[in-house]
Amino acid sequence: MNNGKGSTPNRTVLYVSSVIILLFVIFGMFVPKEMGKVANAVFAFLTTDFGWLYLLAVAFFTVFVYGIAFSRFGQIKLGKDNDQPEFSNFQWFSMLFGGGMGIGLVFWSVAEPMMDYLAPPMGTAATPEAMRTAMRIVFFHWGIHPWVIFAICGLALAYFQFRKDLPFLVSSAFYPLIGDRIYGPIGKAIDILSVFATVFGVATSLGLGSSQIATGMQYIWGIKATPGTISIVIAVMTILFTLATISGLHKAMQIAANIKVWLSIAFMVFIFLFGGTVLILNNFTDSLGAYLQNFIGQTLWMGNIDWLKGWTVFYWAWWIAWAPFVGQFIARVSKGRTIRQFVLAVTLLPSGFSLIWLAIYGGAGFNLNKIANGAIQAAVKADYTTALFATLQQMPMYALTAPLAIILIVACFVAAADSATYVLAMLTSNGNMNPDKKLRSFWGIIQGAFTIILILVGGGTAALSVLQTVSIVAAFPFMLIMLAMSYSIYKVLHQEKLPG
Repeated sequence: MNNGKGSTPNRTVLYVSSVIILLFVIFGMFVPKEMGKVANAVFAFLTTDFGWLYLLAVAFFTVFVYGIAFSRFGQIKLGKDNDQPEFSNFQWFSMLFGGGMGIGLVFWSVAEPMMDYLAPPMGTAATPEAMRTAMRIVFFHWGIHPWVIFAICGLALAYFQFRKDLPFLVSSAFYPLIGDRIYGPIGKAIDILSVFATVFGVATSLGLGSSQIATGMQYIWGIKATPGTISIVIAVMTILFTLATISGLHKAMQIAANIKVWLSIAFMVFIFLFGGTVLILNNFTDSLGAYLQNFIGQTLWMGNIDWLKGWTVFYWAWWIAWAPFVGQFIARVSKGRTIRQFVLAVTLLPSGFSLIWLAIYGGAGFNLNKIANGAIQAAVKADYTTALFATLQQMPMYALTAPLAIILIVACFVAAADSATYVLAMLTSNGNMNPDKKLRSFWGIIQGAFTIILILVGGGTAALSVLQTVSIVAAFPFMLIMLAMSYSIYKVLHQEKLPG
């Protein structure tokens, strides 16, 4: 294998994907109701007839990735046999932990446990058992399964780039199946679908973040959170990010990343200390045990189809849509690691951090809700995007922590936009690991406009449902790609000559 044929830039993926996405934006601007109807019809079809496939696919990914890691193939390096890791263990672990902190984790950390508590998929709502069920479910959604999905894509990208010298593209993972045709129409189609999945998945996150910023401003300062307000937030953030990209202000991006990390740590410590330390620790211990005990059964559970459509199926589709994006990141920082090291670190470290985060935020939410006579659950019922601010309101220094929470969300927004546009630029420049700034800014503007259209189509909080819908629709073809990718990985690993 070599990357000779892929060394010449090919703009097919850029032109085709950008034109189709632009058409989608134009369609949404002029006939938003019709676009919403089409998206909802496709969503209903996929979740009703193929919800089971999302669950089975993720179950398969889990078995496959750990099977590879603990097999004799686990000793294979993601790179040449004499390659050494580019980063120390501490640096590598830190970057993997950083990959686990995003808009979604901030957005859902209080909202999801409380929503599942008030409307559980099983049992009676608003009971101690409903609280235990809610925490088990949120652990399930944010635990190992998302990172198994990311690990599949990251493993393929790292293996074929660093060990086989193929372009840093999703299509390269199919070389064992289609050979040099990865440079032709089939390969381009795979990369175009990767672009779609990334755009839709990231748009969901940007929509969540912008909605939380707008409702936070309403909750704190009374600035009404309308679809127009949310759109303005997205537009301002897009302009700032694009200007930083064009002018080469990499220090600004690094500052945003540092703010995100340190504010995240500060909030975790603050909420742990003032949100009910003992209850949080008890809740974490109990929820972790329930999560591990029900791991297999929950993975394949379909006891409440309607609930699954809005939660588990959405999450699995969202993670699949994020796979090219996060896979690129974890692949780039993992050169020189063995497959076993890669899989165990990628699936266990960030998920472990997420569980601690959720235990602190979710536990504090339940504890403070009880103390405040249901104030937090009342806020969630009115508008679940305010859950974090309603929780902070029950703790000391709210005048300080509430604005800082908005800064944290903004930092997560900027970091996600920066990383996503970088990956999109790579995917549309033949895997160039240092894509052109103009191309990055182009994708930044496209994503901003795309997210605004989805917000305006949905209108207010309902826009989040539209974002969830398009994520599920966009992720479906990429899920099929990932299943084929798994077979390709299995096939090429069997061609490796291993010692002994």
